[in-house]
Amino acid sequence: MSNSLLVEQCKQHNRKAQLALYKKYCDGMFIIAQRYMRDAAAAEDAMQEAFIKAFQKLEQFKGDVTFGAWLKRIVINTCLDTIKARKLEVQSLHEETLHIVEEDEDWNVPDQTTIEEVKEAIESLNENHRIVVQLYLMEGYDHQEISEILNITESASRTNLHRGKKELQKHLKHLQYGTGY
Repeated sequence: MSNSLLVEQCKQHNRKAQLALYKKYCDGMFIIAQRYMRDAAAAEDAMQEAFIKAFQKLEQFKGDVTFGAWLKRIVINTCLDTIKARKLEVQSLHEETLHIVEEDEDWNVPDQTTIEEVKEAIESLNENHRIVVQLYLMEGYDHQEISEILNITESASRTNLHRGKKELQKHLKHLQYGTGY
C-alpha cells in the first residue's frame, strides 16, 4: 500500500493504517532517535512519543516533503525536547565572545576510518558539540535551521560545529595513528 494512501487512511483514524505506517518507519526512526539519546530505552520512548505526536498532528502533513522526512523532523525535535527537559540544555554562547567561524570546506576524515569509528567519535563529544555536529553532518540541517531548532544563534551553531569538527579530527587522528590521548 502506498504511503499517501496509508496517510489518508490514518487521517481518518484507521488503526490498521496507523499500525502499517508505524511498522514501515519504526526501525529507521529508532536509529535516528538513538543518534540523540544515550540509551536504547530513551530512544524507544522518544520514538514512540514522536509517532504519537505525528498521528495527532497528521492533518498538518501537506505532502510537500515525504512522510518519512516529516516524521524524521518530529523524531529529532522530540529527542531534543527530551534532552532539554533533562536539563542538558545546549549552552548558549555569549555573542560578544563569538567570532565568525569560516566553513571548513576541505574537512574530511582518513579514508580508512569506518562509519562506526565516526559515530563513536561523535558520541564522545560534549553535549553542545555533539548535537550540532549530528544535526549538521548527519541530518543535513543548515545553521539557520539548527539555530531555530536549538534556540541558539547561528554564530553559536557555527562555533559549536567548528569546535566539534576539531574534536572529531583529533579523536580520529588518534585512532589512525594508534596514539593515546
